[in-house]
Amino acid sequence: MQVSVESTSALERRMTVGVPAERIETEVNKRLQQTARRAKVPGFRPGKVPMSVIRQRYEAAARQEALGDLIQETFYEAVVEQKLNPAGAPSVEPKVFEKEKGLEYVATFEVFPEFQVAGFDGIKIERLQAEVADADLDNMLEILRKQNTRFEAVDRAAQNDDQVNIDFVGKIDGEAFAGGSAKGTLLVLGSGRMIPGFEEGLVGAKAGEERVLNVTFPEDYQNLDLAGKAAEFTVTVNSVAEPKLPELNEEFFALFGVKESTLEGFRTEVRKNMERELRQAIKSKVKNQVMEGLVESNPIEVPKALVSNEVNRLRVQAVQQFGGNIKPDQLPAELFEEQAKRRVVLGLIVAELVKQHELKADEARVREMIEEMASAYQEPEQVVAWYYKNDQQLNEVRSVVLEEQVVDTVLQKANVTDKQVSYEDAVKPAEAPQAA
Repeated sequence: MQVSVESTSALERRMTVGVPAERIETEVNKRLQQTARRAKVPGFRPGKVPMSVIRQRYEAAARQEALGDLIQETFYEAVVEQKLNPAGAPSVEPKVFEKEKGLEYVATFEVFPEFQVAGFDGIKIERLQAEVADADLDNMLEILRKQNTRFEAVDRAAQNDDQVNIDFVGKIDGEAFAGGSAKGTLLVLGSGRMIPGFEEGLVGAKAGEERVLNVTFPEDYQNLDLAGKAAEFTVTVNSVAEPKLPELNEEFFALFGVKESTLEGFRTEVRKNMERELRQAIKSKVKNQVMEGLVESNPIEVPKALVSNEVNRLRVQAVQQFGGNIKPDQLPAELFEEQAKRRVVLGLIVAELVKQHELKADEARVREMIEEMASAYQEPEQVVAWYYKNDQQLNEVRSVVLEEQVVDTVLQKANVTDKQVSYEDAVKPAEAPQAA
């Protein structure tokens, strides 16, 4: 087998492979012999058909099959021989095929980039330090109470934070429009759920009252047919209900699966959850900074095939998330290309870093992570046992731990500063970077 390789770009390779005629004929004959043992030809017993007849009937198909298989086999042999690492399937173009001279074909493909991960000392990391103060705990209890607010009917005018039950009909230029009418809608005044002026226009209304609201849809309204247009809503208030916060009692605690019967015990459980959330938030923000730093410090070119595969994965995820009667390939690739390229770059950098530093998931940390996740459930031992019986889930945890070890490796040499902040600031989602 003869092999020559040409670099047509930083990552693209054009490999010419010559397969000798003898090898092809050997493969063709092997297939014909297999066919002869099972072929059913009128006038001959199975297994007794002359090879000349077998060749006449089946040689063309056997040769076609042999050539296809040999291209796959020899491509693999050639890239191993040339120490190439293809990033995706090749584009194969048969160049020459003559029975006496053999086969020559050209395979064009991309290879994975070769690089060393570096620049750790130039990565700046701001590591947040925070704790759960009593005031944070008190605030969380109020949030939990508000999330479980009950509404009780009252015989008075509606005010902000009240829930009203309404029927409404919307019109533009005197004509009703699609989606502009509803009956029995529950609306909390002041929630900002409706367009500006709608909720404000119902403050002071009583049950049984009808109000006409003149409002304007925002210029950036999601429905472009309505954006910026003036509308008139005729609203009938069916009932008014005021909010009632639940008491901090055993019944309330049970809503969260907490068996504690005392406020102090419930506060302890909530604090544990807040501390767990705090640790995860700080860890996540550090990890994001590390990954951002690795990408900036290691600019690499990535194979188009990998980016294309990642675009397709993102398309599928988008369809699964938003639903609708749309196929993934109907979504424009351009929507996902930037994100896909970044994910591929990061994946290659992390994989190379793992290889350079010979990192393997620390099983003790895997166990610790599983136990921490399990502690949020009523029967943590069962959750731990479930993970260790489920290889897929266990390997996902191992991947997360390995990423944490990558982060730790970078932090050992990165420029790290600690910053004391409040609990609220620590758990607040990081702002997305502004586009240049």
